Amino acid sequence: MRAFDYSRATSASDASEKAAGGAVFIAGGTNLLDLMKLEVMAPEALVDITRLALDELAETEGGGLRIGALVTNSDLANDPRVRRDWPVLSRALLAGASGQLRNKATTGGNLLQRTRCLYFYDRDMACNKRAPGTGCAAMEGVNRMMAILGASEKCIATHPSDMAVALMALGAEVEIRAKSGETRVVALDDLYRLPGDRPDQETTLAPGDLITAVLLPPPVAGRQTYRKVRDRASYAFALVSVAGIVAVTEGRIARADLAFGGLAPKPWRAAEVEETLVGQAPSRALFETAADVLLAEAQGHGGNDFKIPLTRRTLVSVLEELTKEDAA
Repeated sequence: MRAFDYSRATSASDASEKAAGGAVFIAGGTNLLDLMKLEVMAPEALVDITRLALDELAETEGGGLRIGALVTNSDLANDPRVRRDWPVLSRALLAGASGQLRNKATTGGNLLQRTRCLYFYDRDMACNKRAPGTGCAAMEGVNRMMAILGASEKCIATHPSDMAVALMALGAEVEIRAKSGETRVVALDDLYRLPGDRPDQETTLAPGDLITAVLLPPPVAGRQTYRKVRDRASYAFALVSVAGIVAVTEGRIARADLAFGGLAPKPWRAAEVEETLVGQAPSRALFETAADVLLAEAQGHGGNDFKIPLTRRTLVSVLEELTKEDAA
């Protein structure tokens, strides 16, 4: 690990000022420290934000939940309100990493964790995300874990978060404090960039921007689940995951909120899939059609071709679970 400067932020404005000058925020450090040890990231300065007052879980006036950026994954997963009203989020968090890591990992850090692509971590290999313009070794290499949706010829890496997939299905928003002190709120989907020609630019955050909270809308009617398909039962990233919220009224699907992990460079939500389901009577044929819509532009790269049929089976199974008393 290379030498770096360390300072502790005394306020949000202090943190933003330092980050705007090139420093990197650190909270739990569960991803950043690994990347620094491998010299995949080599910031000249770290700003510790753990003393900032961003660790509260508070109900909002409309019945939603404001999740401070420093709330740990363990505290969020085990909060009684989350378990009762947003269980898909609790299940997604408990499906990720280990208990020890969840005790340290924070909400804001989870959203911003970097890809686990092997070539991103290997500094001797070409990676446009780590070193723009060098190429993408994963294209012709070991790409079993790589993206089948939303990728580009420059990068086929996937986003690793489980939590963010559930938040995407829930329609969460992200509260961001700019260096100027102004606060803006953006949809989670708008926080992330697709790789295009610049896979190194992963988010829409500007220098000095600090994520201060995640905002959950009020709970909605319907069943919720999180299904994660992985190589082993614990401490493994998703081959494919599905966060689903489905409500059936009078024999027809009244609401369908779906998001997917392990398939794309960011948590993936396809509105056209939900539109295919809403208003229809649950049936396996309908669920197969929804899978067709989701995978219409899916592209494998050899080693990850299996993800296409795996995603189809997983989505159909999840929809059957969520509508099992109503499906034809």
